Amino acid sequence: MLEHFDHWLFRFFVFWYGCGLILLTFDILPPSLEWANAVFLVLTGVLGAVFLIRQYGVSIGLVLSFLIVIITFLIEGAGVHYGILFGDYYYNPDFGLILFEVPFTIGSAWLMVISTTHVIARAFSFRVPNKMLEWFVYTIVGSVAAVIMDIVLDPVAFQVKEYWVWTAGGFYYDIPLSNFVGWFVLAFILHTVVFLTLHLTKRWTGFVHRYWQPRMVWLYVMVLVMFLVLAVTHGLWLAVGISVLLSIILFIGYFKWKENPTL
Repeated sequence: MLEHFDHWLFRFFVFWYGCGLILLTFDILPPSLEWANAVFLVLTGVLGAVFLIRQYGVSIGLVLSFLIVIITFLIEGAGVHYGILFGDYYYNPDFGLILFEVPFTIGSAWLMVISTTHVIARAFSFRVPNKMLEWFVYTIVGSVAAVIMDIVLDPVAFQVKEYWVWTAGGFYYDIPLSNFVGWFVLAFILHTVVFLTLHLTKRWTGFVHRYWQPRMVWLYVMVLVMFLVLAVTHGLWLAVGISVLLSIILFIGYFKWKENPTL
């Protein structure tokens, strides 16, 4: 029963993703369907939560999902109100339900980012014999993987869609350097939370879910491809070039050291 649910959930996401990719690429999304963007982000977060639950158990998966959403919401709130980490910026009111000037969907988006980069980062770290070094490799790779996604995501979200707006310019598509530093720092914090939680509960090692493990990698690639396509169609070639180059390096390492699914 659960297996059928998982399959239909991912198929529904692929359908929604395909429709969104076509509508956004050809800029034919009508204003009446802007809410579909929020649904897309919620779906990505749901997929991330389901992966954590299936691989690490209901209680641990729910706790990790809750922690990721709450921590990101609080830090994003501090960023919007005080310019901490990401620079001075604000969200477009059309970007879904907003609480305290932060979209509710932003927690879902970060849940997707951390769940997908968690799988990628574990491939680089799970064979490291020293726990401290394992934590360091895992958090660094996971944080870099998150920034690689952001390198193309932010220029599209800001320059093309205006989901959020920075009030001060920067060297990279008018995006401040502090934004990318902020992405790295927040991803580092969240991956540390995941690492410590799984080690303290002795869930770090064990089964690797046969269905959801590879689909987290697919989800990372699908989101990346969506923003790469939008970047290409709007001439954001620097973002495309940097993101593609770094992604190739990242996935060469992932496919060399990835874990084999066991469940």
